[in-house]
Amino acid sequence: MKKDIFILRHGETDLNRMGIVQGSGVDPSLNDTGIGQSTAFFHKYREHPFELVITSGLKRSQETVKPFIERPLPWIQREEINEISWGDHEGRPSKPEMIQAYDRMIDAWAKGDLAAHLPNGESASQLITRIDRFLEELQNRPERHILVCTHGRALRCLITRIRNQSVSYMESVAHANTGLYHVSWDGRVFQIHLENDISHLNHG
Repeated sequence: MKKDIFILRHGETDLNRMGIVQGSGVDPSLNDTGIGQSTAFFHKYREHPFELVITSGLKRSQETVKPFIERPLPWIQREEINEISWGDHEGRPSKPEMIQAYDRMIDAWAKGDLAAHLPNGESASQLITRIDRFLEELQNRPERHILVCTHGRALRCLITRIRNQSVSYMESVAHANTGLYHVSWDGRVFQIHLENDISHLNHG
């Protein structure tokens, strides 16, 4: 079945603004800027014929698409699209030694070591496994018009899997707060129509 899928990163949180690592273990709400981004997205796309909203299990994802959920539209939560776990780095401001550890992990992923992870964090292999599980569900769902709200690293992984690219391409996937990827599925292949689109922030 052909599908029209909007994949959105969540709106801004105070931890985003302060450069504090969130991941799956830290669950803040949107700040005022994030609420404004959510409202702007809703105003632009409120007439789109969404049949289903899918969010992660985290508040910032759910709050970003709250205006659609409250219409109400059918809504399900999927932990498969939770943000990656950054382990011991979560809830902490990025310091030089943390950035170095992160860079080493990203370099290891690019070289094919998908088991690399931060201390007590999730590996690329673990992330890919759950993202692939979500993609399979998405392809097989009966709804044609679906709104998905997820997180930066989860979105990066999702888009590389949609493109059938290696994990090394994750770093090239742009992901602004409420950046939109508009994707279609024709039953065989995906096509991306918009990438990290934030034109709604200037809408009206």
